[in-house]
Amino acid sequence: MFKRFYPDEECTSTYKIDFEKYYAEGYRGVIFDIDNTLVPHDAPADKRAIQLFKYLKKLGFKCVLLSNNRKSRVEKFNDAVKADFIHFACKPSKKGYLKAMEIMGTKPENTFFVGDQLFTDVWGAKRVGIHSILVRPMNPKEEIQIILKRLPEKVLLKLYHRRNKKYKKLPLK
Repeated sequence: MFKRFYPDEECTSTYKIDFEKYYAEGYRGVIFDIDNTLVPHDAPADKRAIQLFKYLKKLGFKCVLLSNNRKSRVEKFNDAVKADFIHFACKPSKKGYLKAMEIMGTKPENTFFVGDQLFTDVWGAKRVGIHSILVRPMNPKEEIQIILKRLPEKVLLKLYHRRNKKYKKLPLK
């Protein structure tokens, strides 16, 4: 029952993902959440985010930002990283994920998603068959509706870790 919320992988940070490995495995599209995945909540794109997107484009990836946030927030972030984007995506609705793949010209088997929340990011990716990578939130300062979701997420992650024998406890950084 809870497996629909379990990520395919976990990583401590978006910036520690081995994107070259995924490219070598045949992935060509990456869908990203923004807040607490690429930058702290509501922060502008920083040098690290801008460099990541340049690097991904150089590798050959197509990228889409998929956010439940308002257009002005997503557009401002995107002005710096220069990717495609979908705002007010209503994650975990399938619609935004499918639209992102349409924009990139990819399919579920060669697309992966990177995000920090189980009930929106991971579940939405799982609903359309996209490989999902859960990253640790970058900053504990979050809006109240997200804080409230984090409590049941902690319970689900404990269940996931118990069942996933490959799991190695990630260091806190």
